[in-house]
Amino acid sequence: MATKFVFLLLPHIHLMDLAGPDQVIFEAIGYEADFEIQYCAFSDNLRSTAGLPLGKMPHFSEISLKAGDFLIVAGADIRYLHSEALKAEKALLEWIANAYQAKVKICSICSGAFLLALSGILDGRNCTTHWKRTQELQACFPKVKVIENVLFTEDNGIFTSAGIASGMDMALHIIEKLKGEYFAHKVARELVLYNRRKGNYAQQSALMNHRNHIHSGIHKVQDWLHEHLDKKISLFELAEIACMSERNLSRVFKREAGVTVNEYLTLLRRERILELKKNPNLTKRAIAQQCGLKSERHINRILEN
Repeated sequence: MATKFVFLLLPHIHLMDLAGPDQVIFEAIGYEADFEIQYCAFSDNLRSTAGLPLGKMPHFSEISLKAGDFLIVAGADIRYLHSEALKAEKALLEWIANAYQAKVKICSICSGAFLLALSGILDGRNCTTHWKRTQELQACFPKVKVIENVLFTEDNGIFTSAGIASGMDMALHIIEKLKGEYFAHKVARELVLYNRRKGNYAQQSALMNHRNHIHSGIHKVQDWLHEHLDKKISLFELAEIACMSERNLSRVFKREAGVTVNEYLTLLRRERILELKKNPNLTKRAIAQQCGLKSERHINRILEN
């Protein structure tokens, strides 16, 4: 059964808070992820903060959510989020709280965190919002744990992001959790988001650290290496993939990726070895074969470097 991503549209919604994460999920579907996008609201005649009419949406009560689905609240005008009209939407707040109790993943972009806090599900949880609003969020809801200077947070099934573009970073993080790092990289590349950003932690990764460029030929080589790590690899074959000479490939690869082809290949193998070692059923010999290494000794050499 497909994983649902349901966007709750608030009155006076910020368009990019909605459109950015929505496009991430849409592109993932284009790469055959088993996802489904739905939209809902609780009022008619929705308009964005810029005045764009959005039309009538299904009422949130008509939406069915199961454990593992995602409910995403995009940011809206802060004045509305502080309004008595929103606080009076008790059925909506209860619906959000009940969804969380049912193991639905709850997400907010930018000021959408104020609605999550209003529902009570952020009490005792780490969260964030736009840098202009972090102190305001903390003051309004003393029970929540607002984290400053981060792009997004994840705490026990609740994801919150800072302003605007960071919602895309959070969405890619979710895609990575569901489909793996390489799949998330492909989606990011489709969106021309080569500089993937993490939330509040540092992560060293060849997939992330050496793909922040837009050279299509080098990307093809990097993709081929990742997908055929168990194969015998020759510079001639890689040059054919990149449609350039071996000498030019070596020069351009180092310029674009910041490392040589062999250095990149070693980084990929090291990451694959560390991942495969988590499987207790795999022998060192099997790990070596899956990483294109001739012997088990090569595993130790790569890990020691």
